[in-house]
Amino acid sequence: MNKFTVLVVEDDTPVRNLITTTLKSHDYKYYSVSCGRDALSETASRNPDTVLLDLGLPDMDGVEVIKSIRTWSNIPIIVISARSEDDEKIEALDAGADDYLTKPFSVEEMLARLRVAQRRLSIAEQTSNESVFYNGRLKIDFASGCAFLGNEEMHLTPIEYKLLCLMAKNVGKVLTHTYITKNVWGSSWENDIASLRVFMASLRKKLESGDESQQYIQTHIGVGYRMMKL
Repeated sequence: MNKFTVLVVEDDTPVRNLITTTLKSHDYKYYSVSCGRDALSETASRNPDTVLLDLGLPDMDGVEVIKSIRTWSNIPIIVISARSEDDEKIEALDAGADDYLTKPFSVEEMLARLRVAQRRLSIAEQTSNESVFYNGRLKIDFASGCAFLGNEEMHLTPIEYKLLCLMAKNVGKVLTHTYITKNVWGSSWENDIASLRVFMASLRKKLESGDESQQYIQTHIGVGYRMMKL
């Protein structure tokens, strides 16, 4: 049995059965509930490794579930919802969700998102005990404030370095424009978001200058950015 435990929060029985059957066939340990209150109770009592969360629950909105969990836990939360508009995705991600999967979805994509969550948990554990971050050819020495690509030190502006560190500490997680700008600039005005696009383009160019086949930063159009685990 896979030690990785998943809590499935879904009130649509056919969808819940599809998810749980898929998890069972891939040796995940799982629990399932159909409402928000049970989701909060099970998350607190069972402490699963990841939550797969529908937003349209019968007793409370899934965004409220996310906000509540985030007051006491950083557990990865992957939203699975029929809500497909960018502003709805942004609302869930800003509330603290790690990823967003739109219905209808393929089980292969769901499993891929779970593997990302697993890697992020593993990296978070390593990062908490180490002052050096590795991802592909990228190395960040947090103690010295330096970043390297292969054996070459990267020449980054202070803003680029802050962006790189923020992405690295949340590798595998989609970070919204608002989340990034608030953490880097302390605000989230339109001009901050415009500046973010400029700095992110510059950072991506420097990251991929040595090896264009590697995509460290993935753009989620209208939503934000994600550092990929290589």
